[in-house]
Amino acid sequence: MLNTRILPPTEQAHSTPLLIKNLLLSGVRYEASQEIVYRDISRYDYATFNQRICRLANALTQAGVKAGDTVAVLDWDSHRYLECMFAIPMIGAVLHTVNVRLSPEQIVYTMNHADDIMVLVNSEFLPLYQAIEPQLTTVTSTILLTDGEDKAAELRGFAGEYEQLLAAADSTYEFADFDENSVATTFYTTGTTGNPKGVYFTHRQLVLHTLTQAGMLNGLGHEQLLSNRDVYMPITPMFHVHAWGMPYTATMLGVKQVYPGRYDPELLVKLIQQEQVTYSHCVPTILQMLLNAKAAEGHDFGGMKIIIGGSALTRGLYKTAGARGIRLSGAYGMSETCPLISAGYNNLQIEAGSEEEQITYKIKAGVPVPLVEARIMDTEGHFLPHDGHTQGELVLRAPWLTQGYFKEPEKSRELWEHGWMHTGDVATIDPTGSIDIRDRIKDVIKTGGEWLSSLELESLISLHPAIRDVAVVGVPDPRWDERPFALVVVAAGQEMDARRLAEHLQPFVDDGRINKWAVPTQIAVIDEIPKTSVGKLDKKRIRVEIADWLEQQAPCISSL
Repeated sequence: MLNTRILPPTEQAHSTPLLIKNLLLSGVRYEASQEIVYRDISRYDYATFNQRICRLANALTQAGVKAGDTVAVLDWDSHRYLECMFAIPMIGAVLHTVNVRLSPEQIVYTMNHADDIMVLVNSEFLPLYQAIEPQLTTVTSTILLTDGEDKAAELRGFAGEYEQLLAAADSTYEFADFDENSVATTFYTTGTTGNPKGVYFTHRQLVLHTLTQAGMLNGLGHEQLLSNRDVYMPITPMFHVHAWGMPYTATMLGVKQVYPGRYDPELLVKLIQQEQVTYSHCVPTILQMLLNAKAAEGHDFGGMKIIIGGSALTRGLYKTAGARGIRLSGAYGMSETCPLISAGYNNLQIEAGSEEEQITYKIKAGVPVPLVEARIMDTEGHFLPHDGHTQGELVLRAPWLTQGYFKEPEKSRELWEHGWMHTGDVATIDPTGSIDIRDRIKDVIKTGGEWLSSLELESLISLHPAIRDVAVVGVPDPRWDERPFALVVVAAGQEMDARRLAEHLQPFVDDGRINKWAVPTQIAVIDEIPKTSVGKLDKKRIRVEIADWLEQQAPCISSL
């Protein structure tokens, strides 16, 4: 550490901590009349929004929540969730955004492990919650969230129904200053094995992430992705990495926000049309669901901007969405990174190139955003060259990365080995700094001494007009160690088999894009590809199902 010059502050000087409350103050200053919309049920302006957060803070305090306590939320994407994202951390407590799509056993594990003392639960989850409530060891009180008429429930330490509590609470609250390194949020990320792991983020981290995200969305390139003249609707669950941090950014800027509740494709399209939504973000699965909705038939989305993350943005999906009036951009992050790390970016040289080159860079993981350092590392901890060809594990440093896994010291040490956060992703970085994710380390297909990228194969296969969805994994092979196996979902009225797919891929072999042994010799044509709780390809489950199909010689399999 350098011995630099640090001057003591004047005795009366105030050092303002970076706290979430300061993000809230900003939006109402700019656009007090902008709206927060929830489905077709609720609509109010930013001035009311700020009052409701004060009311919620008072209600939580009166219910016994203290600074340092952890408060769990089980809800769909709603105005209530947005209010919780501010009020809970602003009183010094910790918000636990519970992944409602986990198994009941995993939900119990995460809530007990996080030491949740209060739960705000949507009435739609009451059967689930009441079934697991006896197994919760730390919860002492509960608040009901509901859109229905029934405002009562049989719950442990029932404090009341959300709206009734807010109506009875004072609309002012003096939010105190405290240490900016206080934990603000926590949630759990699932891996392929073992229990979910708890990540956590401080006020300082979330404020820096929000400021950087706002700058990246507004100030890079000729496309302004999000301003307070846009209309924002998340279609990434709010329980998943704070809906990628976008609600904090939208609130800071004073953007009109639309919350869709439970994701119903027809309602999503209806809200986009009625509220004139111009900006969103999601995983590829959700976008495909949106495009296939009956309400979207013949609808031009009019230049709507959508950030794609969570899974690779394929060239096929980019072009399909573009033909429907949607402008896509790729981005990269993970639960441990809060999540923003990088985003697709076309510099002046790329903008002067061909359309295909521009697409290549728009769908990449992209250029690290300000304050992020990205390197690639070999298994011995040595850095590898940024030449666009050499592959290694992507490792990161940034001010907003989780500093460990909660109560998991050994896994935390593995995460931060050599002083860099390990992503588990194989990547290249080119001389411009652009990151290209080649695969998860565990998903790389090792065949004949070579590494094949399942993501690259998926992107090329997605270009076939008959294919609506695709996943590629490696399956054991006695001669080659592994061989690529493709699962495909075909569009209505279309057909696909291994021969047709091989013919589609042959031009890419001829051009040197892929090697000849990258062409799958076996595929399965199915109705739906297994996904995780947050909409990513569930490659662990896919491998198990393929093994069963091969053993049973299932009719869905086609071979060369």
